[in-house]
Amino acid sequence: MASIGIIANPASGKDIRRLVSYATTIDNNEKVNICKRIVLAAQGLGVDETVFMPDTFMMGYAVLDALESDGVLKSKLTLLDFDIEATLDDTIRAARMMEERGVGCLVVLGGDGTSRAACKGITETPLMSVSTGTNNVYPAMMEGTVAGMAAAAAALMGESARECCIHDKKISVYVNGVLRDIALIDAVVSDDFYAGAKAIWDPERIRRIVVTRCHPATIGFSAVAGAYEIVEDTDDFGLAVTLGHTGRGVLAPIAAGVLTPVHVESAQRVELGGDYTFTAETRCMIALDGEREVRVQPGDSVTMRINRDGPWRVLPRKILSRAAGLGMYNIQV
Repeated sequence: MASIGIIANPASGKDIRRLVSYATTIDNNEKVNICKRIVLAAQGLGVDETVFMPDTFMMGYAVLDALESDGVLKSKLTLLDFDIEATLDDTIRAARMMEERGVGCLVVLGGDGTSRAACKGITETPLMSVSTGTNNVYPAMMEGTVAGMAAAAAALMGESARECCIHDKKISVYVNGVLRDIALIDAVVSDDFYAGAKAIWDPERIRRIVVTRCHPATIGFSAVAGAYEIVEDTDDFGLAVTLGHTGRGVLAPIAAGVLTPVHVESAQRVELGGDYTFTAETRCMIALDGEREVRVQPGDSVTMRINRDGPWRVLPRKILSRAAGLGMYNIQV
């Protein structure tokens, strides 16, 4: 029996960056509509079951009620059973439970932070991230029908779906030799020490940026590094930049509609398996994929290690092309 999982974050796209930029808003009703299209497209290609994470907006129930009322739900729709904490731990727990159930693909609706949380709960399950957040580098803007078809193809292809995935890079953050957390796109060191709003947005307080990939065509602090040097997801290295008041000046789209001048004082490539290290001179905060997570004290030794041990991310166009070659779109007579 082929199945897929859906994690839809009701909190994505609602952080402080909406107050300081011109970011797109995708409300929870639209997330429900996207999920409907994913379920219908997946069942249309032969998926037998879709498993939803429970959430505060009850999106899984909304999808179930709407599709049953319309008489179009032919596959099984299941909601995981656990107490909601309304934190990223819900996403981590749901992803882990879905992998244990053996879903063939995990579809995540959210931003970079939601994808980061999901990848902490899986090791082997192919992941596909659909952008419904603020500054999104990891998730892709994708129509729900296409996402559902791609997820279904991954589930139906089984282990051979890996041929249509990329094994993503990941940053592991160590403080005094202890693993504290991970990031999929960027780890940003700022002068902030108290979390306040989780999202990070003030460029004046940024000191260091370490990225697995970067490009000026993205939005967020990885675009600062990308304006200096482009690093692709297929490159076997990352990049670390130090910011200040001297050095090469670049314009970077750190928020939607906002081009900000910053100065890159130094930059260095970080090869896979290599470390970027520094000793904190003052109290600081490390934001991971845009969210403040790790506090650092003066004198702490910080190591950021880049490896290709992140999630297996589905490449939608590649897997849908492979599905065509396998005849998955042929009508059985």
